[in-house]
Amino acid sequence: MRNLFLPEACKETQVHTLSPQSWLQVERGKLSKSSSHASSSIEPLIKVPEPPILPFFKPADYVEVLAQIHEELETCHPHEKSSLYLLQFQVFRGLGEVKLLRRSLRAAWQKASTVHEKIIFGAWLRYEKQGEDLISDLLASCGKCTQEFGTLNIASQIPDDIELKAFETLGMIGGNRVSSTVFFRIGDQKIACDRQKIASLSGPFCAMLNGCFRESLREEIDLSENGISLLGFRIVSEFSETGSLNNVHPDILLEILTFANKFCCERLKDACDRKIASLISSKQDAVDLIDYALEENAPVLAASCLQVFVNELPDCLNDDQVVKIFGNANKHQRQIMAGSASFSLYCLLSEVAMARDSRSETTVCFLERLVDSAESYRQRQFSFHQLGCVRFLRKEYDEAEKLFEKAFSLGHVYSVTGLARLGSIKGNKIGSYEKLSSVISSHSPLGWMYQERSLYCEGEKKLEDLVKATESDPTLNYPYLYRAASQMRKQKVQDALMEINRVLGFKLALECLELRFYFYLALEDYRAALCDVQAILTLSPRYRLFEGRVAAIQLRTLVREHVENWMTVDCWMQLYDRWSSVDDIGSLSVIYQMLESDAAKGVLYFRQSLLLLRLNCPEAAMYSLQLARQHAGSEHERLVYEGWILYDTGHCEEGLRKAEESISLKKTFEAFFLKAYALADSSLDPSCSATVVSLLENALKCPSDRLRKGQALNNLGSVYADCGKLDFAADCYINALRIGHTRAHQGLARVHSLRGDRNAAYEEMTKLIEKARSNASAYEKRSEYCDRELTKADLEMVTQLDPLRVYPYRYRAAGQILLFLHCLT
Repeated sequence: MRNLFLPEACKETQVHTLSPQSWLQVERGKLSKSSSHASSSIEPLIKVPEPPILPFFKPADYVEVLAQIHEELETCHPHEKSSLYLLQFQVFRGLGEVKLLRRSLRAAWQKASTVHEKIIFGAWLRYEKQGEDLISDLLASCGKCTQEFGTLNIASQIPDDIELKAFETLGMIGGNRVSSTVFFRIGDQKIACDRQKIASLSGPFCAMLNGCFRESLREEIDLSENGISLLGFRIVSEFSETGSLNNVHPDILLEILTFANKFCCERLKDACDRKIASLISSKQDAVDLIDYALEENAPVLAASCLQVFVNELPDCLNDDQVVKIFGNANKHQRQIMAGSASFSLYCLLSEVAMARDSRSETTVCFLERLVDSAESYRQRQFSFHQLGCVRFLRKEYDEAEKLFEKAFSLGHVYSVTGLARLGSIKGNKIGSYEKLSSVISSHSPLGWMYQERSLYCEGEKKLEDLVKATESDPTLNYPYLYRAASQMRKQKVQDALMEINRVLGFKLALECLELRFYFYLALEDYRAALCDVQAILTLSPRYRLFEGRVAAIQLRTLVREHVENWMTVDCWMQLYDRWSSVDDIGSLSVIYQMLESDAAKGVLYFRQSLLLLRLNCPEAAMYSLQLARQHAGSEHERLVYEGWILYDTGHCEEGLRKAEESISLKKTFEAFFLKAYALADSSLDPSCSATVVSLLENALKCPSDRLRKGQALNNLGSVYADCGKLDFAADCYINALRIGHTRAHQGLARVHSLRGDRNAAYEEMTKLIEKARSNASAYEKRSEYCDRELTKADLEMVTQLDPLRVYPYRYRAAGQILLFLHCLT
């Protein structure tokens, strides 16, 4: 992958450029195609924007913060656990660890100590899993219940401890001095009530009817001015005798709720609260009732409305009334609606709003409520920084500066990026440089610190900081982009391509693919440019290039005019070649092109999903698998794709079941392969090896193409090697290599090693390295088959090709420790 598509044009010193405007004019027939090749500055094509200020909680020492959270979780009160898991979630969000952040969110939900936390974290988990309805349906088809985040019965979650207090009040009532019957007049109508039963409803009624007030001596009391209708008070009287509300119209219930709250009738208020809450059946019901819940302090009704709103995220934020409810809630109202989980609620709402539009008024409003709800210093760090990022995006620089200063003063070091950007905007680049220098000198330097400081200097200083940034954090894209663009400006074409290929060798970043696409356009290498734009569209069909001005699909159409079309047979040959040379980006491009033909799309989308998994793009891979299912040509084929969907989402048993269903309909390669793969991966029983071998042998007897048969042979070889049947394993690997499955070199090397021939193993891995474009893993594996110096050289190469691979660092660190211990002795 490192030297992907290095054409003859790369050797030229003259670089051409193609602006999007000229391309569009060519398409419309306003320019001749030759005019678009005119030489001009490449600068407009390769402008590298400054890296964004990330709106995440980014502590200076992740390990220390995670360790502190872990320690606090072991000693804290149970009601504090959910908040700590939410903080852990925010740490993992800043690290980009999707699986770990979901695990933290699930833990927050499991440890929720209040109904409000259960509602919020359950809704958050659903939001994180949006788009996974298909998986739920598939699990349901296997008889597995998936409603773990279903709607809660709020009333059952909020205990009713009012009844006891009511009886205590009743027991304190003194003797009567007047009739046991009292008449309440409303307008010109009167209702006869049992004096003591009405008195038992609340302290105020007890004092009125049995105390020293004038009403206690009267047989008739006027309630006309207290906001209760005749029908309403009749139901109040019935409740005083029966203790229940039956078949009451919702409007009357609301009237009684207000009356009960006014006269402190806690039992009656609680009954109304629960009764009204049970009547909510839609978002509009919740919108209509939430004001009553907040005004009358009705916790069950408020929580029920909250559940409806958050369960419909993100769609409910399209409703201005819902946004207004959350945005205008004061501290007291937030307490009624979300209890002690206000911060968690606005964390969720802010995240959803930012995903929709970071610059919107809704986002600002929710983040302001988040700041108001923050209690711990870490919560304040995060909320100040996040609101500062949004203010910065909105160019509200004075407000952003105050917020970044608050976050920074509380210890959120990353907020210095906002202060530095603002200083530069105001013309003080030297001050920004000094701010970053101070942070670097007072903390363990991190990659983002050097990257940020590089924005405020030029020349060698800038390049030095970018080198340090890459050394400290190889995942940062900006240093690679800047260096590549700089080389291209100097007409050093191969150096520019080599730099951008460095990052694309281990990380499929869209902005890096986009820049390389521009390079190839400038070089007029349209085949390579087409490859990159098709890979971009595979990952993001709606992607826009040229700073968002032009849809990638439009550029792809224009570039395609300059490239000779392949016939279907040519596409298959190209796919075999790229698959064999471990050129995954090139393979993606070929499949994208093949999907426009009349070829069976289910198979192609399935191949696409395999490539995307290899490129560490699990979400895109899952989407491709779902498309494969939609385009399956038969029932048995569809079952296979459903099996892979279930297997890839951690539901191995259900995936196996789908494979068996498919085999019962028709014995096919993919069905046997799925069953063998899932069984081998899920069972620890050594006896299952024979079953896996049998399944793979059955698969190989079925019709398939050599891409998949090569994989099956490779897997079969691995099973034989695990069982010690080395001759059988070697035969499998050799047969796989004969049909172009290049990765079988690694299996054959293992066989040589198990036979005690490390030199042959080393040579076998060398063959893989020579063939594969993406070969970091090959160098890593080869390092196991050579002496110490060659091992060190291979592992250095691994780190150069893929700095995210952990083994080389562990190996070198272990070597240093052993050397240190040797010196001590």
